[in-house]
Amino acid sequence: MAILVIAEHDGKQLKPGTTNTVTAAAKIGGDITVLVAGTGCAEAAQAAAKIAGVQKVLLADAAHYAGGAAENLTALVQGIAGQYSHILAPATGYGKNFMPRLAALLDVQQISDISAVVSADTFVRPIYAGNAMATVQSSDKIKVITVRATGFDAAGEGGSAAVENIAAGADTGLSAFKSQELSKSDRPELTAARIIVSGGRGMGSGDNFKILEALADKLGAAVGASRAAVDSGFVPNDYQVGQTGKIVAPELYIAVGISGAIQHLAGMKDSKVIIAINKDPEAPIFAVANYWLVEDLFKAVPEFTAAL
Repeated sequence: MAILVIAEHDGKQLKPGTTNTVTAAAKIGGDITVLVAGTGCAEAAQAAAKIAGVQKVLLADAAHYAGGAAENLTALVQGIAGQYSHILAPATGYGKNFMPRLAALLDVQQISDISAVVSADTFVRPIYAGNAMATVQSSDKIKVITVRATGFDAAGEGGSAAVENIAAGADTGLSAFKSQELSKSDRPELTAARIIVSGGRGMGSGDNFKILEALADKLGAAVGASRAAVDSGFVPNDYQVGQTGKIVAPELYIAVGISGAIQHLAGMKDSKVIIAINKDPEAPIFAVANYWLVEDLFKAVPEFTAAL
């Protein structure tokens, strides 16, 4: 078997999730090739070559791959798909954008968000917002799969794969990358953080997130939020943790003023240790918490921060 992993990167570094996807590919078994497509991304290709278990890295460097435009990336992968039995990508916004397009063009059924590999054709994936796990089997000749990063450990370094330049496909002309604005922060990136402090609707306003930021700074943590807090305009949507946000599994997750809707739990319940602070003793978040405090967050969090 030959497996193709599509790398998510910023041109210089691989994004969190790519190395986890390589681990999933290794569990399937077979030769693993990583595709790095972008503009000025040779450094990312070299990083991919160092991942343990990777046999080859394909580098497609062209202006029309800037920003990971789904239409052009899909056309590129479609052109080489016949060489592989499995095509994998992280189940991030990046992977979710182009993988369904690829599955449609290949006329196969996508297997989404896998969290375990049973065999080369059988996989486990969450359904019903993570409240049940489905074991699915595919007979498609080419299996198009997105991988839930929290279900697999990140592959380490130690590889020495060859990097092969491949011809860029034609520009489809269907979309073009214009620009992007990145949030700058001294805090860790949400999906890579060891500790996350998240706030919900109970925070009351965006200004009140300052008390969470003070706690996060003491802990060296990232700041997250529930969808309710994002929809209320308290914080930007790149803070969102949950089924429709970012799936995280840090060593410590502190949920503050979050009731615990199943969509939020689906995004963080794999955290190693969960602490919940909520004044409602019946809040669903307490059902998954390892430690909890029934208290007014505006009293508890500043005391917590001061103690630290």
